[in-house]
Formats: sequence, C-alpha cells, structure tokens
Amino acid sequence: MVYAAGMLRADLCLASCLASCLASGLASGLASGLALTTFACGETQHPSDAPITMTATTTNAAPATNAAQPLAVGSPPPDFTATASDGMVIHLQALKGKPVVVYFYPKDETPGCTKEACAFRDAWDGLAKSGVVLIGISADSNESHQGFVLNHKLPFHLVSDPKGAIATSFGVPFDGYAARQSFVIGADGNVKKIYRKVDVSVHAQEIADDLKS
Repeated sequence: MVYAAGMLRADLCLASCLASCLASGLASGLASGLALTTFACGETQHPSDAPITMTATTTNAAPATNAAQPLAVGSPPPDFTATASDGMVIHLQALKGKPVVVYFYPKDETPGCTKEACAFRDAWDGLAKSGVVLIGISADSNESHQGFVLNHKLPFHLVSDPKGAIATSFGVPFDGYAARQSFVIGADGNVKKIYRKVDVSVHAQEIADDLKS
C-alpha cells in the first residue's frame, strides 16, 4: 500500500506537470515534463530552474584578402607597369636583377621637387655605376614630365600617376599630389630601405650610400 501510494503520488505529480506544459503550448515544456524524476514531487527540480551553463566558441576570422598590407623592408614591392615620359615601358617586376629606386614627389618644377631631382642628376655618375634604375613618380602628366626633364637635363625616368594608383599601392599618401617618399629595391627584387620622410638636401647622398651597401 505504501508503495502504491508513493507511485500514485508520483504519477499525479507527473500528470500535473504535463498538464501545465500542455496548457502553455510549449513543446519544450512537454520534453521537460517527461524528464522529471518520479521519486518525490517535493524533491524534483524542473529543468527550467536549473542553472544554465553557456560555452563560448571563439572563431578566429581570417584577414581580408583585399586589405592592403603595410610595405616592409625585405618584402617584394607592389608591381606596376607604366610608360615613362621618355617612352620606355617600365615593368617593375621585370627589373629584378638590378637595383631600383622608386621615389615619389609632389609636383614638377616646385622648389623642393626640383632640388631633389637636380641632386639625383648631379650624383648620377656615381649612381649609374651601381646599375640602378631610378624612377621618379608624381601626379603630373607625361607632357609636364617631359618639360621637367628637358629644363633640368634629368637622366632618369619619370612616370605619371595622375590618380595615385601606384603611390597608394606603396602606402604613400595621395591627395591630388603624392607625398615625398622613396623606396630602395635590391637586385633580389625585395625592398631594401624605405624613406617615409625625405630631406631633399641630403637624399641623393643617402641613396648613393644605400646602393653601395
């Protein structure tokens, strides 16, 4: 009789709980009611009263493939192909095997840019011995470059970058004009030195020293 009474009490408790779940219309409540322990209603804990433990899963997102990476010494420079003002087609990657200097400057015929270009011209005999390919790049047109070369007898290549595509690929700020920055590329095709700040009064000598080392 005691056993039967205990079973009856448990069955009544289970039935009450199932009725409550059905009344609420929640399918999850039905599943919870079925999971109740039938030993004693007074000691039974409803699953919804139990503490909830959440496990956080962290996913490391892969870096965006189109994000521009900062150019660093020892890495290959961005490749480009352009026709210089003297008509030569310059493909940077094809120059591997020779040292290359790519220098960006704001504008033809301005005082600082003229001083920088003429310093390279005056140091050209020593620079040429290294076999360097020197490429000046600005937003000026090829016609402007041609006049700049003619006026100052510049012995190196000038490339037009009117929209700043080449400058931007090198991480050079461009807002209609390129910032003054230079990149020395070794014969192995990798960046050897980066000048994010340039002093035009000493820069030609700095480049000459870089090419000797």
